[in-house]
Amino acid sequence: MPHTDASTDAGTTPTTDAGICTNPGPSRNPGPGLSPDADRGPCLGTDSEDTLELRLPDEFLALIANEASDSSGEQGDGSAEGRAATATRPDDDLLDRVADWGPVTTPVGMFHLVPVHAERDLPLVSSWMNDPTVAKFWELSGPRKLTGDHVQAQLSGDGRSIPCLGVLDGTPMSYWEIYRADLDPVARHYPARPHDTGIHLLIGSVVDRGRGLGSTLLRAVADLALDQRPACARVIAEPDIRNTPSVSAFLSAGFRFSAEVDLPGKRAALMIRDRSLRDVL
Repeated sequence: MPHTDASTDAGTTPTTDAGICTNPGPSRNPGPGLSPDADRGPCLGTDSEDTLELRLPDEFLALIANEASDSSGEQGDGSAEGRAATATRPDDDLLDRVADWGPVTTPVGMFHLVPVHAERDLPLVSSWMNDPTVAKFWELSGPRKLTGDHVQAQLSGDGRSIPCLGVLDGTPMSYWEIYRADLDPVARHYPARPHDTGIHLLIGSVVDRGRGLGSTLLRAVADLALDQRPACARVIAEPDIRNTPSVSAFLSAGFRFSAEVDLPGKRAALMIRDRSLRDVL
């Protein structure tokens, strides 16, 4: 696969390169999803493949029903069995057990997505968030608690977003969020399909930027998601349109540019890696 670094594609130098940093932006919220009749935001793409009618996934409808039940205090017969019958539990795992996806061999070494353990990993992730080039797009610089709250919201959620460390040859070197895009607030802003899987990524250390790692690992993780999630036909990402190195890295990793979309807090490039095109791009 191409080893062209995003900074090279963008005409920037490694010293000012933001690296590969695809952030959720202010719109990211791993909590309750959208209402079924939420207005869809603008999408400027004209590709009919990307504008099919959205059928809300069964998991999404179950989440909505569960949230409505929780807010109204209705719990069926009140038993644990009764609640379980109408709720999607975190252990149902909406992402097909990311923790069990296992390591994958890449051109740059053995890579493994390892779900974040807050007490163990928060100091490292927080230090990455306070790197100026990362902070520009993730907006989580500052006290460790800020990053901790962001991560904990996912860890204590319903399983639609899994924060992970990217471990390359035994060394943690990146932070990832693997999430159900069709169950996420971002689904308001693009024509989501059931089981769309989303990726957010940052490369942690400056020494790991400017070497083409981002493109290589993005391709590996996207293909891993397609391999481990048979129901998923597309892996998507929505990097800030200003983050040229990130957009370039996605293109080098076999994603295609679909559209520019307006998300709360940023204008994003909608990048898509299609199962049907994985052997072509």
